[in-house]
Amino acid sequence: MSWWPEYQNIFTQVQVQGAPEMGMDNENEMHRERTKSASFSTLAGWLGNAQLGPVYLGFFGVVSLATGTLWLNIIGFNMLSQVGWSIPEFIRQLFWLALEPPSPEYGLTMPPLNDGGWYMIASFLLLISVMSWWARSYFLAQQHKMGKHVAWAFLAAIWLFLVLGFFRPILMGSWSEMVPYGIFPHLDWTTAFSIRYGNLYYNPFHALSIVFLYGSVLLFAMHGATILAVTRYGGDRELEQIYDRGTATERAALFWRWTMGFNATMEGIHRWAWWFAVLTPITGGIGILLTGTVVDNWFIWAQEHYFAPTYLEPYGYEEYVTGGE
Repeated sequence: MSWWPEYQNIFTQVQVQGAPEMGMDNENEMHRERTKSASFSTLAGWLGNAQLGPVYLGFFGVVSLATGTLWLNIIGFNMLSQVGWSIPEFIRQLFWLALEPPSPEYGLTMPPLNDGGWYMIASFLLLISVMSWWARSYFLAQQHKMGKHVAWAFLAAIWLFLVLGFFRPILMGSWSEMVPYGIFPHLDWTTAFSIRYGNLYYNPFHALSIVFLYGSVLLFAMHGATILAVTRYGGDRELEQIYDRGTATERAALFWRWTMGFNATMEGIHRWAWWFAVLTPITGGIGILLTGTVVDNWFIWAQEHYFAPTYLEPYGYEEYVTGGE
């Protein structure tokens, strides 16, 4: 028996291309608002469906793209002005450039354009863009008579987005609590935020968020690997396997039952993964919302609630401080 993998289909080896699938229509006549053509990508076909398009935007999609483009342009031109409108310098310093929120003295008022005003305008446009995209996902599901699972999952991520840039700044009484736009400045804000409030690692909701983050990664990897492993038996046709269990389902179930004592079903694994993924930003948002509004120092809070160890003074510390008196 060779140890060389006999069956691996991580990449699609054969790509069959025919006429592009333009999708079904319904009573809403959605074909009037979607693109009329489609193309194929061999690179995309290695991992999934090679067809690109058609795309349906609709009213909310157009609004989202328009406001999102304006948001990106405001940030870009502000960063470009910071380097004297030099394209080479803009490229060289891109990772360090930032559009910062207003100064604390402005509170919740509208600051001048060059002292956070552009940031506020950009943030407002981003809010419209994100919420319009959510509305697009919701109404598209409604038009197709689907469940709203995607929209609610997206809303969980929007919850964390709103906590960081809207709910918490209002509770703190200042727009200066918002997160700067920029790559390294964004990371620096995260580090400073944790240090300012006594190490965010001791925030129990942060800990829960990490549990669900790593857990969802593990669940999706386990599920993806399982389905790829039984595609030779038709396991990729999961809907058929749900209502008419075949050898793919039986083998997958047997594998996990023997591996860890139980198995999620072909349907149930998606509930597990959905909940783990959705609870990641929900618990993270709760932890951020409590930071600075309810708890000022998470390490002290953790010590008081026996979540973190209370470090004892080392032997001889008192004599060292008092000089042996």
